[in-house]
Amino acid sequence: MVQFYSPNRCFVNRGIISVTADNLDAQGQGIARHQGKTIFIPGLLPGEQAQIQLTEEKRQFAKAKVVKRLSDSPHRVDPHCPHFKVCGGCQQQHVTTELQVNTKASVLEHLIQRETGVSISAHPIIHSPEYGYRRRARLGLQYHTKQRNLLMGFRQSQTNDLVNIKHCPVMRPELEQLLQPLHQCLNSLNAVKRLGHVELVLADSGPLIVLRHLDPLKHEDKEILCTFSVQYNVAFYLLGDEKSLEPLIARQPAPWYQVDGLKLVFSPQDFIQVNDEVNQQMVAQALAWLDLQPTDRVLDLFCGMGNFTLPIATKVQTVVGVEGVTALVASGQYNARLNELNNVDFFHENLESDIHQQPWAAQGFNKVLLDPARAGAAGVMVHIVKLAPEKVVYVSCNPTTLARDSKVLLEAGYHLVSVRMLDMFPHTGHLESMALFSSGLMDIE
Repeated sequence: MVQFYSPNRCFVNRGIISVTADNLDAQGQGIARHQGKTIFIPGLLPGEQAQIQLTEEKRQFAKAKVVKRLSDSPHRVDPHCPHFKVCGGCQQQHVTTELQVNTKASVLEHLIQRETGVSISAHPIIHSPEYGYRRRARLGLQYHTKQRNLLMGFRQSQTNDLVNIKHCPVMRPELEQLLQPLHQCLNSLNAVKRLGHVELVLADSGPLIVLRHLDPLKHEDKEILCTFSVQYNVAFYLLGDEKSLEPLIARQPAPWYQVDGLKLVFSPQDFIQVNDEVNQQMVAQALAWLDLQPTDRVLDLFCGMGNFTLPIATKVQTVVGVEGVTALVASGQYNARLNELNNVDFFHENLESDIHQQPWAAQGFNKVLLDPARAGAAGVMVHIVKLAPEKVVYVSCNPTTLARDSKVLLEAGYHLVSVRMLDMFPHTGHLESMALFSSGLMDIE
C-alpha cells in the first residue's frame, strides 16, 4: 500500500477509537478504515479488533498505535526473537509466513495492475526458510563509558540507538552462535572505544568477520583477535578505512560460494545475496525463463560479480555483464577465468549516464537480464527496447520501480508473461520480485 505524505501536519485527535483491521501492508502494518479514512496500525493483523490512538493524521490517511487489542487473528504467532519489537531488523515475526508472503504478493500484483493495467498473479512464490536464512549481517558497535560495556547490535526502529543483540534467529546458525563470544572478544580489546562496526558473513568456505576499527590496532589486540579466529575457525579481516581491507592472518584463503554448480570467489566487501537458498532458486528461475540456447547472445545489466552472468555463460554463445562497481567487475572477470568460461565479457560502466556511447551498447543481444538497485533502470529501458530482445528478465528489489520500468516494455509491444514474489527477507517489509517479458505471446509457468 503506497502512502502519500502531505508536507503540512494535520491536527491529531488523541482520543481512543475502536477499529477492526481488514488488510495488511507489505511493512506488516494493519490497515483499518474509520470515517472514510485509511489508518495504518503497526502490530495489528487482519480481522483483529483493537482500541487505537492516532499518532499522525493527514488528509488521506492516518497512523495509529494499539492501546488494547481486543481479539487475536489465527495468523498471529509468537516471535522467535527476544529482541522483537525493539530491534528494527524484523517487523513481522508475529505474523504467519503464509500471511506475510501472500500479502507481499498481493502488493506486487496491485502495483503492477495500477501502473500498467496488467492483471497478473505473483504466484507461485519463491520461498525461503522462515529462520536461519541470513548469511550476511552488519552490526553496529558503540561503547558506553558509564556502563563500561560495548553494545553490539542492530538499530532500534526509527532511532540510531543500538539494541545489544545476543540472539538473532534470522541469521544462519553458524553466525548466530558467534554473537556472544565475539561480543566478549571485542569488549576485551584496548581499542574497544574506537570500533565502528562488525560484519559477519557465511561463505561456503566457512564464516568470516570484518571489523571496522577507527584507529590502528595494537599488537595485543591483534593477538586477541588471532586467538578468536583460531578458536572459532573464523577468517578475520581488518578494515582501517573503507579501502584498507586486510586479512588478520597472512595468506588467508579467499572466501567463495557456489551457484548453479560454479565456484565464485569474492572479497568480504563484495555484494552477495543475503539469502543463499532464495538466490539459488532465483538464478534457476531466471535461466529457465530465458530458455537459453547455444546460439544466444545475452546481456546482463547491473550484473554485480556475475551471480547470473556466469551461470548463463555455461549455456550460451556469449554473455556480456555491465556493472558500475569496479571491484565487482574485477571479481566477475576473475571468476570467469577460475571457471574456465571464455565467452564472458565484463564492462565497468555507469548505467545511469549516457549509455549509447558505451562499448557494450554497440553489440547485439537476443536476450536480456537486469538486476538494478532500488532506483530501478530508467536509464537503460529505452536501449533495451532498441535491442529488440526475444525475452527480458527483470529482477527487482523495489516493486514501484519494477512497475514503472515495465511500462516502457509494454508500450513497446512486449508481453508481461510471468511474475514471481521472492521471499528473500522473511519477517521484514522488503519485497523482492522478478518478471519475465516476451516479444511474443507465450505461456511459461
